[in-house]
Amino acid sequence: CSSCCQVALTHISNYFYWLYPVAYISVSPSAFPMERHRSSGGEHVNPAYDSTLDEPPLYEESNEHRTVRPSVVSAFGHDTLDRVPNIDFYRNAGSVSGHRAVRPSLQELHDVFQKVMPDTVEDDGEGSDGTPFDDLESGPPPKAEKGAVKFGWIKGVLVRCMLNIWGVMLFIRLSWVFGQAGWGLGTVVIVLSCVVTTITSLSMSAICTNGVVRAGGAYYLISRSLGPEFGGSIGLIFACANALAVAMYVVGFAETVVDLLKDNDMLIVDPINDIRIIGIITVVVLLGISVAGCSILTILLLIILLVAIVNVFVGTFIPATETKKSQGIFNYNSKIFLDNFAPDFRGETFFSVFAVFFPAATGILAGANISGDLKDPQKAIPKGTLLAIVITGITYLAVALCVSATIVRDATGNITDAILNPGKPCNGSTAAACELGFDFSSCETETCDFGLMNNFQMITLVSGFGPLIIAGTFSATLSSALASLVSAPKVFQALCKDNIYTALRFFAKGYGKNNEPIPGYILTFFISVAIILIANLNVIAPIISNFFLASYALINFSCFHASWAKSPGWRPAYKYYNMWLSLLGAVLCCVVMFVINWLYALLTYGIELLLYIYVTVKKPAVNWGSSTQAVTFVSAVGNALSLSGVDDHVKNFRPQILTLTGSPRARPALLDLAHSFTKTYGLCLTCEVFVGPRSEALQDLNAGMERNQMYLRKTKRKAFYAAVACDNFRDGTESLLQASGLGRMKPNTLMIGFKTNWRTAGAEGVQSYVGILHDAFDFEYGTVVLRINEGLDVTHIVEAEGRYESFFRLFGLICRNNYAYKKNRKSSQQVLVVKMNEKLLEASAQFKKKQPKGTIDVWWLFDDGGLTLLLPYILTNRKKWKDSKLRIFVAGQPGRTEQDKKEMRSLLHKFRIKCSEIIVIDDIHVQPSDNSLQKFQGMIEPFRLHDGSKGAAQAGAMKKEYPYKITDEELSSFEEKTNLQIRLNELLQEHSKSASLIVVSMPIARKESISDFLYMAWLDTLTKDLPPTVLIRGNHKSVLTFYS
Repeated sequence: CSSCCQVALTHISNYFYWLYPVAYISVSPSAFPMERHRSSGGEHVNPAYDSTLDEPPLYEESNEHRTVRPSVVSAFGHDTLDRVPNIDFYRNAGSVSGHRAVRPSLQELHDVFQKVMPDTVEDDGEGSDGTPFDDLESGPPPKAEKGAVKFGWIKGVLVRCMLNIWGVMLFIRLSWVFGQAGWGLGTVVIVLSCVVTTITSLSMSAICTNGVVRAGGAYYLISRSLGPEFGGSIGLIFACANALAVAMYVVGFAETVVDLLKDNDMLIVDPINDIRIIGIITVVVLLGISVAGCSILTILLLIILLVAIVNVFVGTFIPATETKKSQGIFNYNSKIFLDNFAPDFRGETFFSVFAVFFPAATGILAGANISGDLKDPQKAIPKGTLLAIVITGITYLAVALCVSATIVRDATGNITDAILNPGKPCNGSTAAACELGFDFSSCETETCDFGLMNNFQMITLVSGFGPLIIAGTFSATLSSALASLVSAPKVFQALCKDNIYTALRFFAKGYGKNNEPIPGYILTFFISVAIILIANLNVIAPIISNFFLASYALINFSCFHASWAKSPGWRPAYKYYNMWLSLLGAVLCCVVMFVINWLYALLTYGIELLLYIYVTVKKPAVNWGSSTQAVTFVSAVGNALSLSGVDDHVKNFRPQILTLTGSPRARPALLDLAHSFTKTYGLCLTCEVFVGPRSEALQDLNAGMERNQMYLRKTKRKAFYAAVACDNFRDGTESLLQASGLGRMKPNTLMIGFKTNWRTAGAEGVQSYVGILHDAFDFEYGTVVLRINEGLDVTHIVEAEGRYESFFRLFGLICRNNYAYKKNRKSSQQVLVVKMNEKLLEASAQFKKKQPKGTIDVWWLFDDGGLTLLLPYILTNRKKWKDSKLRIFVAGQPGRTEQDKKEMRSLLHKFRIKCSEIIVIDDIHVQPSDNSLQKFQGMIEPFRLHDGSKGAAQAGAMKKEYPYKITDEELSSFEEKTNLQIRLNELLQEHSKSASLIVVSMPIARKESISDFLYMAWLDTLTKDLPPTVLIRGNHKSVLTFYS
């Protein structure tokens, strides 16, 4: 590559020298690579932004007749560039279902006809608004391989949800729940669980039919609705919850196996360790099945489960044998049914029983979790999930009622307890069994082994064929575990693809024809194994239930929030939802969380809050059009309208600054100081005027809006970018002064840099600059002018940086395999740019860093309402300026120094503004030195008219020819004011030469009395050869008050 680069350099260097002769340097293959940028309109482009995406599509020039789609011609009857509405115009880049088409822009329809419009473009990784995306739905999807499996609503959603809901509770806990709560409250438990899941499903249906649903399940729905903060926090919790659910279901399976081993005296080690051994073996087998994608097993498990459920109903109709009767199992009997109606809580409460049952209802997201593998998620998720809730809810209720009508609460299991004397009176809790011929009264004083209250295997005993129930238990637990084992990696993969947690990016990679998340499977496996080692179902279940309920609560809240925001983009195809019902569902989920276990609920919300804070601080670069954005907008409009109805008050005054920075990168020192004044507590507008022909200026303006605002966000400047296009700079600024802001949130202070080149800028440039200051005073703006000796404008450095990048981008294409080139790329770029003007760059960055100990010298010479004092006081409250102390300089009369100082100290005390020192200057009136006067005369000499020695006619002709020049009469009339500016500079040199920042009251030039060049000479003389100096003049309305 080295020899290749040397040859290339010969040609490229010649090109570079021709294009950029001023900045030309010799380079070597490893020296100066730079990242890709584009210089647009003399402005440098934000390095965080791909500027090429702002360019309009490239069209081939052609003199041939424009070709258009036949549909356009047939629809309108003539050749036109306009396009009829088409779905391809609304696709994101990288759309799976088709290429994104580019509609003609407004400029292409409105401007002079020149270009040929292509119908479609290849996916290029950009969004429809011209900005790069790195999120799931708009980034280029992985290339689909042939043979990728997509599921319909039955196999993909209905079957998976039913398998997940028909869990371990169906066969080994349902009878116990109805024994404790009775079938009256037991029905309430099932119905309440179904209400929570049904409301959540309705909300989920509304969300998933409001646009295309990609992979990620609950995480995708929540994140796209509420934003990355909520989605990122709940997504990680939900993925972990599914991983923990694998462990819970596997432990349930292992417990059943261990019970069988115990019954047959075949324990491997002991019950606890046996659960661990069997659990780990089971999860290894399930992992292999998940990775292999054996969908046949899913159907097989469902068939076994259905047969087992039917077996329960069949068993209740088979005549009970004496053995079954001794175990409390009878055929359908109204006395048993009525006896089991009322609750009989023994060491439990309604809520604790509800907590045991509710995990059975947490499988409703099994279908949504594989949304990326569904053919049509919008139709499949609502239909499959709701039908699964109906079927499983009816099944749970039917099995529970059948059991309640056939099994008594307590039984001994002894055939000898049959009543031989039918005349014996029957009383107590075992009265129903007594009337049916069995005496279980001993169960009232001691714990029996059978009955609804005492044996978790009663459903197995009541069934027609017991082994089928065991097989059904295995099927229920394994199917739920398998569903969770598939869901967890899929959700985690979707979360990692969005790059919200950058450290987890590795887990976004998929493999095989179905893009299987193999790293996610491995992580889920290890999490499951760790939890399986606990080997206690009662410890694992409450944590999982709370995690799932937290997800359900946010799904419901997402639906409510999106409806409440009333965004025009909220148009779900599924109409059977209600925003208040969704809110009720969210509240119910939160209540159920605390009912199940308040400690775990607090832990869940604590973890979610920490993750929320983390994502909020990190601010991932994604934009999903969330309802949070919509509500923020609505709130902002509401607050702005509320402010409009309230009059301004001096106590609430804060500087709202309109800063003429040009591009935000052009004058960083000016932007940084303005930002220090406003921070996050006031309005800061960084404004740019594009001067030139409107057609050209508008193109630059539109291209830079988003780019410059993104630069402000990236550099953490709490400011807004605004731009106008105008024929001249002053008219553009006047438009900004009049129209900027909204309601009460309007700028009240203009901040501008000092025009250091005023002596060479020409009459038009000076008149425009001074005219802007006059306009600001006319519109009653406070005015701030910043001067730094080294200058403010770094545009030439920005442009040079862009030129270097253009060169080295081309150079990099040839030598991109050169290791040294890659290694030194960024550092070489920075060294080159810095060497161009080290002092200017250092001065431009001085307000970014923390200021050392020093003083801010405030020369408050004229009462302008207090702005000259307020702005430096605000600076001292900023972290970067906290080590700077205020020194106040005021003008005083000779002999009154102490009195003037006392009066100023009293005023500052009332204003509650602290300063380190008050200095009274009582010699301002002294004549400036001859040397200073001579320097001033030399400064204005090129701009003097020297009309005093001429005749009246000749003087009049000179004034008419050079109306902007300084006349002798004007110079004489304002001699005292001129001398004041010269004398003030001498005093500033004497007292404030070592200050960190100087703030001086700005002199005002009366319109049509003082020429523009004389006024600029005043400002220049006043501020020259000083540390950073700020001239301030308020609008002479009070911004300070000492009243409460």
